[in-house]
Amino acid sequence: MSEVKSHEFDSFLQKSAGIYRLFILYGPDRGLVSERATAIAARCGVPLDDPFSLLKLDVSELTQSPGRLLDEVNSIGLFGGEKLVWVRGAANEKPLVDALQILSSEPPTGSYVIVEAGDLKKGSALRKIGESARSVACIACYSDDARSLQALIDKELGDEKLGISTAARQRLLEALGGDRLASRNELRKLALYCRGKSTVDEEDVLDIVGDASAISVDDAVDAVLKGDLDGLLHAMQKITTSKTPAFLVLQACLRQFQQLDVMRAEMDASRQQAGQVIATLGRGLHFRRKPIVEAALKHWSSPAIRRELNRLQTTIFQSRSRASLEESLVLQNLMAIAVQSARR
Repeated sequence: MSEVKSHEFDSFLQKSAGIYRLFILYGPDRGLVSERATAIAARCGVPLDDPFSLLKLDVSELTQSPGRLLDEVNSIGLFGGEKLVWVRGAANEKPLVDALQILSSEPPTGSYVIVEAGDLKKGSALRKIGESARSVACIACYSDDARSLQALIDKELGDEKLGISTAARQRLLEALGGDRLASRNELRKLALYCRGKSTVDEEDVLDIVGDASAISVDDAVDAVLKGDLDGLLHAMQKITTSKTPAFLVLQACLRQFQQLDVMRAEMDASRQQAGQVIATLGRGLHFRRKPIVEAALKHWSSPAIRRELNRLQTTIFQSRSRASLEESLVLQNLMAIAVQSARR
């Protein structure tokens, strides 16, 4: 078993990462998932600026071409050397799970595979592979606790030779923590603002640091379910500012509607109330989101949910094939679904 808990990552990276070829990183903190995947990629020693050595794939590309991951892992680079295949946006897609099942039993010798996933539930197919196969490092990425945030603050400000007052540190701890990438961006912005000073004070933090802890893809998904257009626009603006990829919002929304589809089908089949179905099928759902999902279940019929699932899948394909329009396509279609929610 090769499960790496969130707080164990730094030690794992220094001592054990070198013995693995396969890595699965997952968790609700997408910025932390991305940051740790980047650290592992650097640890692999593959030239990250060489297109013949590094291949980045969106999981939708594997869905369209199920055998591609195995083909890429087993292919030999044009100029030889080791290869890194980096998969993003994973969420238990069958082609990916099947390929990793094969690779975990026969690990590659000339390639590395890094998979970035969202918040996988305990027992999900991707986590099962990572947590049961000794050849796979399965790394949890959860939001920073106070100790991790303290270290992040000290590192980012220390790099600019800046000290920080006690009051300013407390303000930062209150504002940061929802997403590692967003927190790091806020700290770098603060350091740039304070360049030339010796110490960051509370007024500096109040002037320049946004509430990064409020940046969450779940906020956008919840706004869609509630039909809250203003809330959706506000959440998307924060997500864009934090440089979180827009397709991750689509992926999260797709997973939410897939869950709604399963729950609604159970409601119709067993004639149970929404709350009862959530109690049995929504165990991984955060308690704060349960009332929102329960209200959605009451107002959305199975045919309507499936129509929106088709819309989301089409949007994912369009956003991947027309990358320059990704943000516009995502926002347009999420707003369309939110309008339907409001009408219901």
